[in-house]
Parts: sequence; C-alpha cells; structure tokens
Amino acid sequence: MTTRRDVVKLTGLAAAGLALPGLTARAFAQEADKADKGVDMAALLQPGPLGDVWLGPADAKCTIVEYASMTCSHCARFHAETWPELRKRYIDTGKVRFTLREFPLDPLATAGFMLARCEGDKMYYPVTDLLFDQQKNWAFTQKPVDNLEQLLKQAGYTKEKFEACLKNEKIYAGINAVKQRGLDTFKVDSTPTFFINGARYSGEMTLDAMEKVIKPIIGA
Repeated sequence: MTTRRDVVKLTGLAAAGLALPGLTARAFAQEADKADKGVDMAALLQPGPLGDVWLGPADAKCTIVEYASMTCSHCARFHAETWPELRKRYIDTGKVRFTLREFPLDPLATAGFMLARCEGDKMYYPVTDLLFDQQKNWAFTQKPVDNLEQLLKQAGYTKEKFEACLKNEKIYAGINAVKQRGLDTFKVDSTPTFFINGARYSGEMTLDAMEKVIKPIIGA
C-alpha cells in the first residue's frame, strides 16, 4: 500500500526534474516501422481489477489502449500536444475508442493514479488530464506530495479525501495488477506504449504518426 511516507521517498530523478523513461518523437519515428505484430485483442481488452475507463463507442473500428505513467515527461507531452486533437477528431466523433491504463514508474506516479481512481470513473480523466497538464508543478519539485495535495484541491479533494485515497489498499493493488499484467502479458517496458487495434507502438506519438495508423483502420 502506498502511504504518504512512501510517496515522499521519491527517486532523485523526479526531484531533480530529469526526464523519465520513454521515447522522443524522433525516436518514435525511427521505431514506428518496427512495431511488432501485436497482441491478442481479446486478451488486451480484458479489464483489470478496477475496470477500464473507456472514451468513445464500443463498436468503433479503431481501439487505442495507452499505458502511461503520471511522472513520465513524454506521456505529459503526448497529452498536451496530441491528446486534445486526437480526442476532438476521432474519439468524440465516435471513430476511435480509447482507454488510459496505469503503468506507474515510481511511487509518486502510483499516488497520482490512486487519486484519479478513488472517486470512480467520473473523475479519472479530469484528474489524469490535470496531473499531466501540471506535471512540472508537482512531479519535478522539492515537495511533490505537498504540491500534489494543493493541486488536487482544484478537483475538490479535501485533505481527508487526499489522504484516504493514498491509503486505499484495493486501488493500490488494482493499479499494480494492471502494471504487472502489462509487463508480463503485453511486454510493456516503457511509457507511453500504445496498442492500436492490438499493434504495439512504444514512445511518444504525434498526431500525424497516429493518423497514419488510424486512418487506414477507419477507412478515412
């Protein structure tokens, strides 16, 4: 179980503001053509203990599963530069179905996901979007937990709720189960990792890169 004390014991990487594992857009361009044949879709779509929070219709021709960490700078850049337009063009229009899955790289990332999960599905994307958007203001600071607590006040989290979320053993176990299955079953080893109709793409993706994969699937 992640406690406040556990979260405080963060790696020097986060405190120093250094980039965490992931691929740059250039590296993705070099690796995109090496995407493997993918994974079994039926297995991929099996939800973890906490369930998946899906956006977009279940009958969409294209399904995207993203494994990410709240403290991954490449993930934050994807959610700042690619995600808004991807959602506007493809998810909100019913062409793509999307879910974000937890793959925390450190205790602080686990805490972020726990806070996103503890209020149920309705707060999952509002909180994850907020934490990605404000990542540099909490994850890469000298007092990340205090700053995270202050930030979550914007989402209506009292001090009591904040601390209760970080003590929730069911949520903690569920998040770790999702990560472990990602490692063991789907061979996720960096963030972000995307599965687009089962094909694996490791690294930060631009909208153009995603569209090259998505458009042939949806017939655009």
